[in-house]
Amino acid sequence: MLTFAPGRVLAVGEAMIEMAVIGEDTYRRGFAGDTYNTAWHMAQVPNANVSVGYVTRVGTDAVSNSFVDMLQADGLETAHVARDPGRTMGLYMIALEKAERSFSYWRDSSAARQLAQSEAWLDQAFSGARLVHVSGITLGILDDEGRERLARSLNTAQKSGTRVSFDPNVRPKLWSSRDLARAAMAQFFAIADIALPSFDDEATLWGDASPDYTIERIASFGTSEVIVKNGSAPVSIMGDNRQDIPTRQATDILDTSGAGDAFNAGYLAARLNGRSPTSAVAFGQQMAAEVIRHFGARIPRASVPELPA
Repeated sequence: MLTFAPGRVLAVGEAMIEMAVIGEDTYRRGFAGDTYNTAWHMAQVPNANVSVGYVTRVGTDAVSNSFVDMLQADGLETAHVARDPGRTMGLYMIALEKAERSFSYWRDSSAARQLAQSEAWLDQAFSGARLVHVSGITLGILDDEGRERLARSLNTAQKSGTRVSFDPNVRPKLWSSRDLARAAMAQFFAIADIALPSFDDEATLWGDASPDYTIERIASFGTSEVIVKNGSAPVSIMGDNRQDIPTRQATDILDTSGAGDAFNAGYLAARLNGRSPTSAVAFGQQMAAEVIRHFGARIPRASVPELPA
């Protein structure tokens, strides 16, 4: 079983302007994005014993300034939020049908697409981190050269003891072909110490027939710990042993946005504090159950569950 210790955590990717439904024809502006959601939730977990930073690129406009100010106010490290005067942040809007959501995106001019332009900058950012978290969306917004630079920097960090977690979070529209998406995912599964896929994504991209098949395929790339999320179905894990952990029936569901990201935050925070994969899944499920009781992809700070002592 992988061993961990509390310390500095970094998430890498794109934060976007979020227009989230809060009532009929009413939206609230916020900021969200898969790795950002995970980083933000980890930073808010009481008793987590971690410092959390975000590695991204934003503009120099007013909304980008608001985002950086909010990161700092919420206790996240901003030393590696780069600025691009020629670009700004992407935007997405959530549409809800009951509690299920769909998204419309405007991200062609997103500054985060340029976050991996400098391998030296990435090496500096990752130096000394206990854990670096990336996702398939991080990969999807980068060009081929950017993905290669990111892969090399993660490999360099691992040689100094950094762990890497990877949520493939498949978004087909970000990829020019299925083959390219598969090749990129395979490359980063081979780098990752922990994989946090969602079964529906893996079934869509790879044709997996079951979570068992997903675990077997990802483990074949060399990933040590595989946690397969599956909505309200059990979470399937390969860590210290192979288990299926039931997901408690959630109540008062308002919006399923960000459930997987919140699960990742809970799981990783627990693992960094020495919890077993089984115990970490339970805390991840608690985080996910809380986020779906609120509109938008992030839990109000006062509602973030405490990591049990």
